[in-house]
Amino acid sequence: MILGCHADAADRPNILFIAVDDLRPELGCYGSPIAVTPHLDALAADGLLFNRAYCQQAICRPSRASLMTGARPETTGLFHNYVSLRELQPDIVTLPQHLIANGYETVYMGKIFHQGDNDEENSWSREPVGRLAGIKKPTHGFALPENQRIQAEDRREMIAKYGEAAKRGLASGPAYECADVPDHAYGDGYETLRAIATLKEMARKPDQPFFLALGFKRPHLNWVAPKKYWDMYDPSQIPMATNDAAPQDGAAMGLHASFELRTRAGIPKSGPLGSELSRTLKHAYLACVSYVDAQVGKMIAALEEEGLRENTIIVVWGDHGWHLGDMGVWGKATNYEIATRVPLMIWTPDMKTRGAKTDALVELVDIYPSLCELAGVSVPDHVEGHSFVPLLNTPHQKWKSAVFSQYPNPAMREWAANPLSPAMRETWFGPLITEVEQRVKEQQSEHWNRELFEQHLMGYAMRTDRYRFVVWKDHRQPDAVPVFVELFDHQSDPQESVNIAADNPDLVDSLTKQLNAGWEAAL
Repeated sequence: MILGCHADAADRPNILFIAVDDLRPELGCYGSPIAVTPHLDALAADGLLFNRAYCQQAICRPSRASLMTGARPETTGLFHNYVSLRELQPDIVTLPQHLIANGYETVYMGKIFHQGDNDEENSWSREPVGRLAGIKKPTHGFALPENQRIQAEDRREMIAKYGEAAKRGLASGPAYECADVPDHAYGDGYETLRAIATLKEMARKPDQPFFLALGFKRPHLNWVAPKKYWDMYDPSQIPMATNDAAPQDGAAMGLHASFELRTRAGIPKSGPLGSELSRTLKHAYLACVSYVDAQVGKMIAALEEEGLRENTIIVVWGDHGWHLGDMGVWGKATNYEIATRVPLMIWTPDMKTRGAKTDALVELVDIYPSLCELAGVSVPDHVEGHSFVPLLNTPHQKWKSAVFSQYPNPAMREWAANPLSPAMRETWFGPLITEVEQRVKEQQSEHWNRELFEQHLMGYAMRTDRYRFVVWKDHRQPDAVPVFVELFDHQSDPQESVNIAADNPDLVDSLTKQLNAGWEAAL
């Protein structure tokens, strides 16, 4: 049920809602020694940066559905990318839908919900500007003809062999591209220009607040960015992952085989990537981060040029993290810190504390109730987050005791979190899948059951001030004894390199009780 208004719509602030895909906290304001991100750094320096913000599942659709509805994956029922929100939750009220009911005009450009799940009918009240005079819309993910050709050839070959399954990412072209082209030659630059044009139109209605959502697809694969952003980095100076091994005594099913990256042309289908390629890939990721940072700068500058900055809330969030060789993995889709921790920052016109960083534990599911409070509207009853608005003025106060994430068995799932398809097993990934599966079988011999491990095994993760705790168990039986438990002490082991669960049974028992008590008990 959508609840009533608390204030006249004309008095409410605008909201600029910026999403970034696959962005881990690899930003200057988060302490990255290499990332060139002046615009996001400037926003953080005048707003509030959350040092310890976490997604609810480290994959696109479930994470975004959770954020946009204020409901956790166990409530939405979304655990992979191939089921839609409205298919499972036809009546749930999204954040923009709730704002429409409270007098807002809402619009989006780029990726906010996951592709195919944009909720056009319910969540958006207007169309964005469709065409930009004199600027051609990008029609391909790559700017260079040779990369377009490679991708097309790969797709033809894979579709001929595997049919519809090939369209789920089995042929994606090269992993990266450096082209000497303008920003708008790629989608993120083009969508930024559309967002600016749309902002100018919305500014003509000063008595109606707006919720303008701009979603960037980079630094999601493929890592394509104009050459000038690549040129911001000296490859020899890029620091690589220092912990490139799986956790000692960790869950064999806790990590995957970097399938998402390995589908790309030119990437080894098994084995290590090699130091030179690894460095190039991280360079590509960083170039995309700087490219997105520049677009954020353009959007905020446009807000200021329209005279709207002083009545607009700005929030920037990433949907999940990304392993860049950390733990030997390239990709998202794990229950570990590197995949679940996300960048999150907010700026409001009247916040009392500026340039602060808070170590309070917060979650993406908290954004919905926080923006409701800042906008002066009620919070729907279904929302399972907790408003972090008090932190804007008192960022170091006592806060949540824990935050929660989950992910189904990464080792035996595709990169979209769906179970491994027959087509995946038939490709060049077949031997790699067998190798990964064998490791799980050897470790979990007494618990091994193919249906359980492929279809129903869920990792439930809890992050407290000091510990990361992951419990692996049958999703169908919440009270069942876990098949495996992981415990990492961030005080002595911030890279989560050693699972200490076996040596700390009393602590495991205490944390299990806390995990079972759930998010409501953590407030």
